Amino acid sequence: MSGARRKEESPLSHPQQHLVANGGGGALRGSVWGKALRSDSAWEDKDEFLDVIYWFRQIIAVILGVIWGVVPLKGFVGIAIFCLINAGVLYLYFSSFQQIDEEEYGGTWELTKEGFMTSFALFLGLCYDSVILHLLKHSLSSSPPPQIPVIPFGAVLKLA
Repeated sequence: MSGARRKEESPLSHPQQHLVANGGGGALRGSVWGKALRSDSAWEDKDEFLDVIYWFRQIIAVILGVIWGVVPLKGFVGIAIFCLINAGVLYLYFSSFQQIDEEEYGGTWELTKEGFMTSFALFLGLCYDSVILHLLKHSLSSSPPPQIPVIPFGAVLKLA
């Protein structure tokens, strides 16, 4: 029975032994994020690079969502600027920084839209939440809240 156990166990089943066999401290060197932050990395696995694009896009959505909520940028202009920054930053990342061949991944458009809708939903959610938090912060301050003019219903009927 002990012979069967040894056959089942491979060096990859024990991460500590695998790290020791590969020189110990090279965990970041071979990691996906290590490759993502180095210029002109070789990507043998296409899914790894697409995962990096996806998660970079989510990070951008979080940052811009909070900024747009605090500033607050609203409406079509805010959404358009988010789309331009989101697509532009990642286009520069994969075309200039990583210098990959876009055709290996289905073209520029496929890389540009990878994870975009998820990041857009995250952006909208964070932008909305940031606006609420911003309003709560200002409502708790010592200054009185802005007054909304109230028009009596009878005055509206007299105008008509």
